Amino acid sequence: MATHVALAAFLYAFLTVARAPAIWGVGRRADGSNPWGAVEPRISANLSNQFEWPLFFHAACLILLQLPANGTSVWLAWLFVAGRMLHSAVQILTSNVRLRGIVFTVNFLAVLALWVVLVRAAGMQPVA
Repeated sequence: MATHVALAAFLYAFLTVARAPAIWGVGRRADGSNPWGAVEPRISANLSNQFEWPLFFHAACLILLQLPANGTSVWLAWLFVAGRMLHSAVQILTSNVRLRGIVFTVNFLAVLALWVVLVRAAGMQPVA
């Protein structure tokens, strides 16, 4: 969870740098344009994404912390975090929507699997 928070903090810092030329005039090109102008909306969109599906990741982790350690849940958590980092790189540095979708699907499935582990570990029965 701390690694995901660090990713979000990095994205806030990156967004601040990308907006600096437009807001403070720092780093503007000679013609007055923002050298980060094309990537700034992607950074902003990616930062917003960090507060959507990851909410379910953090909720699952907080509950799992109250249960005995499970290697599967730790592996799935790291898979999710690595996937979020890769998703950020793909979304910010490319316009490859297909690849972004594949990476998102891995993240999505990792969190769903984390919830399955949680439900089983807590001795709950999934609702059919």
